[in-house]
Amino acid sequence: MAYRCPTCSPDIMQARETIILVPGLLCDDAVWEHQNAVLSRHYDVIVPQLTRQDSITAMAEYILEVAPERFSIAGHSMGARVALEVWRHAPARVARLALLDTGVHSASADELPKRQALLDISAGKGMTALADVWLPPMVAAGRLKIDIALRERLYAMVERMTPEIHRQQIAALLGRPDARPLLAQISCPVLIGVGSLDQWSPPEQHGVMAADIKHAHYDVFDDSGHMAPMEAPEAVTSALLKWMRDDRGLCK
Repeated sequence: MAYRCPTCSPDIMQARETIILVPGLLCDDAVWEHQNAVLSRHYDVIVPQLTRQDSITAMAEYILEVAPERFSIAGHSMGARVALEVWRHAPARVARLALLDTGVHSASADELPKRQALLDISAGKGMTALADVWLPPMVAAGRLKIDIALRERLYAMVERMTPEIHRQQIAALLGRPDARPLLAQISCPVLIGVGSLDQWSPPEQHGVMAADIKHAHYDVFDDSGHMAPMEAPEAVTSALLKWMRDDRGLCK
């Protein structure tokens, strides 16, 4: 399938657009399962596995190595920070940017001991023990007791990771840059999305992010915690489809 660039010559047809869906901390392509299934009907979808890098910059550089020349990129949680870093490195290659359940601030002083406590669990007791502690606050309160299928999918995803992957990704998060100065510079179509019940990255901070970006579209996904792509899959997919139809800046 090809698409016609709305601001190019009518004679210019281009190959299917590419969407890169970047997973967050301890996540893999399972977090984007619904979005991938629907979006891949219309677009080429890439879900990078960020399990070998220990910095946000290295993760972004890896994505740029495997990406086509032009693409749209959506990131969830840590993956959104990586997506922003991709834009920082190569803004001309990014057609659209979507940032879900995330933040732009650098690590605070009290973040290290909290992260270290979780690292101690994964290193000493394993990934299932980590999931027992880490996952409940990542979703809407009580959801893991009610939605057994979601619980099984989330646990399986975390259990596919290792303590070493956890350590590397935490190192990347603790060393993350302050990305807020970038927001006012972004001119491509941007989606800011967050679960209404996200305790880790609350809606309030996403509203501030959206206000900093000219013409950003801001979506709140009802009855969802931090894992919005899995907790509110239809709503997130719908938002991404609408975002992909936004052609402002497509040829810049």
